Amino acid sequence: MRNNNQKIFLEGPIGAALLKLAIPIILGNILQTGYQLTDAFWVGRLGAAAVAAVSVSFPLTFLVIALGSGLAMAGATLSAQYMGAGRQDMVNHVAAQTMLMVTLTSIVLGAAGYLLSPYLLQLLGVAPDVYDGALGFMRISFIGIIFVFIYAMFQALMRGIGQTKMPLLIVLGTVVLNFLLDPLFIFGAGPLPPQGVRGAAWATLITQALAAGLGMMIFLRGRHGIHLSVKSFRPDFKYIKYAFFLGFPGSVELSTRGFGLMVMSFLVASFGTLTIAAYGVGSNILQVVTIPAMGLSMAVSTLVGQNMGAGNIKRAAKVTVLGALCGFAILSFVGMMAYIFAPAIVAFFVPHVPEVISQGARFIRIMCLAWGCIGVQLSIVSAFRASGNMLVAMVIALVSQWMFQFPLAYVLSKHTVLLSEGLWWSFPLTNILVSLVSIGWFAKGDWKKTRLTEESKQMAKVTEETEDNIRG
Repeated sequence: MRNNNQKIFLEGPIGAALLKLAIPIILGNILQTGYQLTDAFWVGRLGAAAVAAVSVSFPLTFLVIALGSGLAMAGATLSAQYMGAGRQDMVNHVAAQTMLMVTLTSIVLGAAGYLLSPYLLQLLGVAPDVYDGALGFMRISFIGIIFVFIYAMFQALMRGIGQTKMPLLIVLGTVVLNFLLDPLFIFGAGPLPPQGVRGAAWATLITQALAAGLGMMIFLRGRHGIHLSVKSFRPDFKYIKYAFFLGFPGSVELSTRGFGLMVMSFLVASFGTLTIAAYGVGSNILQVVTIPAMGLSMAVSTLVGQNMGAGNIKRAAKVTVLGALCGFAILSFVGMMAYIFAPAIVAFFVPHVPEVISQGARFIRIMCLAWGCIGVQLSIVSAFRASGNMLVAMVIALVSQWMFQFPLAYVLSKHTVLLSEGLWWSFPLTNILVSLVSIGWFAKGDWKKTRLTEESKQMAKVTEETEDNIRG
């Protein structure tokens, strides 16, 4: 028997199903971004060098996180498809094994990142006034990566089975706590000494550890769709091997995006501290404004995964098209608003620094011209992942970073009169080109043929036979 959520996701109106999933996800993502926004808000009060320290650190920590995230993608995709196929036992098994893999991976990657931090910053050629703050922020961030991984996997698995409200409540509580802890750790209070940029990292680590602990507690109690026990974590090497090969392209995809951010930081750093600060603020703004489309694409991923598991291939395609159209409309509107209010937005994060406000506003006004295209590509790439076509998503990421983004940024900034503005123009041009590539690949239709589970193969066969009988 399917519960009410399952009936809506697999049989009800697609628009209603997308809204039911997307609204809690969007609200959760807004709150999740509160970590970065809170850090940016308080760190901005320390000056341009402090903002630059956080800006330089983010791509490096993101790269390490991305290396282990393919396994999480594999777990979320399989849990969604097994839920669509009605296999609760396999949903639980996939969740436990994926949590085990993600935890072990995060320990290895976090330790490596901690040890390599000074060498990575030296490789980037970070300015002396930025180096100490960036090193402290990075090392504390790497210590907390295990909690980031665990909670991200909790969110992904809950989203895969269509349970989106509990993660929202957890994020709400931890973001409020982070907002209260940030000024205490950054500026000090009573016996607590001021720690500057490092304080923002410590505040975030504490709240993320709390979120990860709550997520594991929910899984162990088993009241929200997934029930784990201690024996569930006994390694299943057959599944681990399968998940590794399924998720490896996802790891390459995300690490490619992370490495692309790091390479962009090389270019940005060559233009000085003010440009780094403008880039950091603009990147934070980009994260915020893409939240609606990200939430929508995650809802698309859940619906596509569950419908693929249930053999509803045509419905999965309709979900993707509707999601892409909505994403384009939403982000185009958000882009218009960002263009109008760009200087005020930057000034909110870095007040009293006119040069950063000017450069940051110019960055926003250029890159927002094609934000609608981000909404299109996010939904389509999410559908590829949810259907098990991780390799396609990986190739699109490689094309985006190494054929479009970086070459355009390098040529326009280093070999034209645009200089630093060339970096900014690479964003809208890349978004347009990548969205066209994504649409073409989706229209080709090969992604519909992928079957990850025996249940999805059987469901698809039954569906095809039923459609043949109806036509006959």
